[in-house]
Amino acid sequence: MAISGKIIAGIKMPDSVIAKQATELLREHGRDLLYNHSLRSFLFASLNGQQNDIRYDAELLYVSAMFHDLGLTAHYRSSDKRFEVDGADAARNFLIGHGVSPQSLQLVWDAIALHTSPGIAEYKEPEVALLNYGVALDVVGKGYNQLSNTDRDEIIKLFPRSELKKNIIPTFFDGFKHKPHTTFGSMNADICCCMIPDYKPQNFCDAILNSPWSE
Repeated sequence: MAISGKIIAGIKMPDSVIAKQATELLREHGRDLLYNHSLRSFLFASLNGQQNDIRYDAELLYVSAMFHDLGLTAHYRSSDKRFEVDGADAARNFLIGHGVSPQSLQLVWDAIALHTSPGIAEYKEPEVALLNYGVALDVVGKGYNQLSNTDRDEIIKLFPRSELKKNIIPTFFDGFKHKPHTTFGSMNADICCCMIPDYKPQNFCDAILNSPWSE
């Protein structure tokens, strides 16, 4: 289904070359679950921006949404970085090729790198805060009651959830099971605890007590 330029739940989908190419990359490297999740996250984020009269760059928010989970995929994931950083790096490299300004490059990088960082992202620039909101709404239902039944039904009809509750945890885990150490200090450590028998995540208190300082 071509989505470029369509109006969905009152939100016009970006139809620029950058937006179209970002969508194509997500389609090429991400499965349906990530594709639909990313589109829903953009729409939920945009609706929140619209409802709260927040000024934001729709194209940059869209690209951020398209790339925010691509760091989980085989094509983009690294062996030693958090998946959020892999996705942020991929988006920055993509946008550099389109001559995007350094300020916009950093904005998109931050939006993706911080999308799993509640308590920080919401205090950043609108695009960063909105992406965090949209992703949280889709994954854990934060702000669910602020979404109208009409908008919710229209979005899910076009981008179905496909048993997201059942499938999203193993999808996340598959993206960083080869590097569980990168989840230290993030909510992704909870996924490792859920998916790896007897997994013991790194502990910040232990890191302090076992530091090389003598006192």
